[in-house]
Amino acid sequence: MPAVDTQSDGSRALTPEQRTAPTWHTMPIDAVAAQLATSPAVGLDAAEAARRRRQFGINAIVDRHRRGPLSLLAAQFLDFTILVLVGAAVISGLIGDLKDTLVIGGIIILNATIAFAQEIRAQRAVLALRRLGATRATVVRGGQRETIAAEGLVPGDLVVLEAGNAVPADLRLTEAIQLRTNESALTGESHSVDKRIAVFETADLLLGDRANMAFRGTHIAAGRGSGIVVATGMQTEIGGLASLIEGAGDVQTPLQQRLGQFGRWLGIVVIGICAVVFAVGIARGEPAALMFLTAISLAVAAIPEALPATLTISLSLGARRMVSRKALVRRLVAVEALGSVTYICSDKTGTLTQDRMHVEEICDPAGRKWNSRDTSSAAPWSDLLTALALNNDVEVRPDGETVGDATEVALYMAATAAGRDKAALSEQMPRVLELPFESERKCMTTFHPAPPGGYVAWTKGAPEAVIARARCALGPDGEVPLDTARALAEAHRMAEAGMRVLAVGRRHWSSLPTDDLTEVEKDLTLLGLVGVIDPPRTEAATAVAACKDAGIRVTMITGDHPGTARAIAERLGILMSWGQVMTGAELAKTNDDELAERIEQIQVFARMDPAQKIRIIQALQARGEFVAMTGDGVNDAPALKRANVGVAMGRSGTDVAREAAGLVLLDDNFATIVAAVHEGRRIFDNIRKFIRYMLTGNSAEIWTIFLAPFLGLPIPLLPIHILWVNLVTDSLPALALTAEHAEPDVMRRRPRPPEESIVAGGLWQHAVWVGLLIAGCSLLAEVYAVQTGMENWQTMVFTVLTCSQLGHVLAIRSDRVSALRDFFGNPWLLGAVVLTLALQAAIIYVPALNLVFSTVPLSARELLVCVVLSVTPFIAVEIEKTIRRRRRASAPSR
Repeated sequence: MPAVDTQSDGSRALTPEQRTAPTWHTMPIDAVAAQLATSPAVGLDAAEAARRRRQFGINAIVDRHRRGPLSLLAAQFLDFTILVLVGAAVISGLIGDLKDTLVIGGIIILNATIAFAQEIRAQRAVLALRRLGATRATVVRGGQRETIAAEGLVPGDLVVLEAGNAVPADLRLTEAIQLRTNESALTGESHSVDKRIAVFETADLLLGDRANMAFRGTHIAAGRGSGIVVATGMQTEIGGLASLIEGAGDVQTPLQQRLGQFGRWLGIVVIGICAVVFAVGIARGEPAALMFLTAISLAVAAIPEALPATLTISLSLGARRMVSRKALVRRLVAVEALGSVTYICSDKTGTLTQDRMHVEEICDPAGRKWNSRDTSSAAPWSDLLTALALNNDVEVRPDGETVGDATEVALYMAATAAGRDKAALSEQMPRVLELPFESERKCMTTFHPAPPGGYVAWTKGAPEAVIARARCALGPDGEVPLDTARALAEAHRMAEAGMRVLAVGRRHWSSLPTDDLTEVEKDLTLLGLVGVIDPPRTEAATAVAACKDAGIRVTMITGDHPGTARAIAERLGILMSWGQVMTGAELAKTNDDELAERIEQIQVFARMDPAQKIRIIQALQARGEFVAMTGDGVNDAPALKRANVGVAMGRSGTDVAREAAGLVLLDDNFATIVAAVHEGRRIFDNIRKFIRYMLTGNSAEIWTIFLAPFLGLPIPLLPIHILWVNLVTDSLPALALTAEHAEPDVMRRRPRPPEESIVAGGLWQHAVWVGLLIAGCSLLAEVYAVQTGMENWQTMVFTVLTCSQLGHVLAIRSDRVSALRDFFGNPWLLGAVVLTLALQAAIIYVPALNLVFSTVPLSARELLVCVVLSVTPFIAVEIEKTIRRRRRASAPSR
């Protein structure tokens, strides 16, 4: 492949293949420079940089599929249920019911506004990526350093990096002096990464393993260096993530799917019934105008225009409750969606763990463990703890905050807890010389005066490096021969337990070495091993167990190492004896069919890259699972958006992750997810209660009008009566149902299958038979009144229909628990029932309202008949619940 193309103006331009070359880490620096037509010493000249900027554009993340606000707003009115509501509003206006038209119109606008806001939020995820990169960058052009806007970088530029900088583009490093980068936002790796310039032979390394590369969106944790820009804008790894976010698409929640199906089904049924009612009325000789208004009124009544409002209020109240439990809702539908979750794919660091490195174990070379009861002045503990305090770059600010590498902070805290005051020790034994940590040596050594004379050198580093440099070990009685195999076995045991293991050694010097310092880390006395780990949260294991009780599978997906992931998963009860651990490298070699076969056995995914996380989620979704995904980094954003419910971290998370998620954990705690699942299930139950109430009431109205002609009875209700029941009796109690408490067994039952209809589980059967019962009671009132010569029969039917529905709503507060057991448990519902009864009494006994609603005052006898008939459905539903409780109680014995 030629190094460059030649343009018409004679300048040299990079080919698309060069711009997207995936194996920069396998190429020597000179080869990279030649490929990009640049110099690793003086960079590009200004003219060439300007030409390349014209060719490649700005170094920024772009949203290629962003839709305009008007397009997004118009799309919100295309849902079938919304179209049905629009039709209901138009019909209400045609029959002269302006109030119903205004109410339905307001609900439509509210629903569209919320959905529109959700779409805008989704677009902001990509905008957050654009803000992530550095705003300024130090670049060498023509041999001269200058600071420019990061958007002006082009492939081939030479960028200078220093501690604290954000990496402005993807770079192939040309210099790395004690350079360490924090890549957790991009890779999920919890430790900072040591960088070097050496070439790697393996082409398909994960991002976290490409130690000679630096990536846009990461930060320089320590040291300094430089690198050649190999990718800018959308060609960077973060640019690839932006493409993944755009391509991930939005996934409908089960509630959205169920309500869509429900709306279509209900619309068809209602139109059919209304047509039959109109035809039968005409056949019986009823006035055509009256039957038309009756049929239209039934259609308006049967359409659940209160459903969007009830849903919005229910989700909003749930969102408020969840904030008090440290969960911030970014998408209202995510509240209910959590209640349908069957799988939780959780990140490890900060979610399941404390995101705070902690010294888990200290042992001597023979494997004897130290604990706080041991005398810290005894050998080898005295020297080992002193080494942890002094061979340490942690700084303590005046306000007491510790600043430094997370692992070193853990060592400092352990030494402090054991009585080793670093400040006091540093005054007695100040650091006079040091050999900083280098990835090639895998060690760090500091020199200190050793009273009464000479110097002591403390060395800490990777166990294999320090043990190889040791000649003996320090035991309780002094120096002893080193059992190398035993020491390495202890280090391996600790590593298998998920700890990051460091070995600590010592060497005495009569004077400071002045010769080749690389030779001083020899003939060490091995003091011991230290195991550091990010420990699990104390409440995480309980939360995982609660998920299992609720029928929810928990899987860990992390960018961390397999050993660490396995250890934490075992402690928390995520990884069972039959479970498997899969690495990113293994997943890359596994095809989709194999993954589908194995995925239920894999409980830990380690060293995963962003695209692989999406692949895991898609594999689970293909099996019908409803997946919640947690994450905090930029690398998690595509998966958060692709999951059914994306859960981002509020404290440690990035803006990109939060913008892509539907839920943000304010305390970064896995247990908060379980609390959110509990709330989601409560909300879904309450929505089903509303639908049960609404369907039953609407079916009662339809049965009452539909059956009357077949019984030889006159039309029992006027259109105004139907609309009153629909507007007041249905709406007020339904809204109050949103405040209902959770069922006692809400977290002891399996999630509802996402494909299950919202009227499944006996709901529609209940609506049919109770609706028939209410209609029967209403028609019985009409028959009784007509046969006994009562002239107020129509008002009696109207009253029975209204009051029966109010008794029904009190009975369905719980599917199993008797309403009398916790009668005052929902004061909002009681208030709604009392208010509705008061309004009903008003339209019966207030003369001015009698004219509006065509009602007449009822006598005491007539009112008593209405009360007796209205209580019947309440009693029947309570009997149904008693039967259900007895069946449930006898189920385990079968």
